[in-house]
Amino acid sequence: MTEKMTTDQAAAYICKSASWLHKSRMTGTGPVYLKIGGAVRYLVSDLDAWLAGTRRTGVYAHCNDNERARSVA
Repeated sequence: MTEKMTTDQAAAYICKSASWLHKSRMTGTGPVYLKIGGAVRYLVSDLDAWLAGTRRTGVYAHCNDNERARSVA
């Protein structure tokens, strides 16, 4: 069985606030989530995938080597 986390648990896991996760759901910029009835849940595998997608090699977009960031993972 895949572990499902509440918003508070997921926020702690990715070192963000629950408020940030609420806002990211509105803008579509955060991790993928599940809506089960009225409850929001996050899968650990989705949180890990989102974290891996935020890896960078440089501060500025024009010097960021995404291929190298992915290969180091």
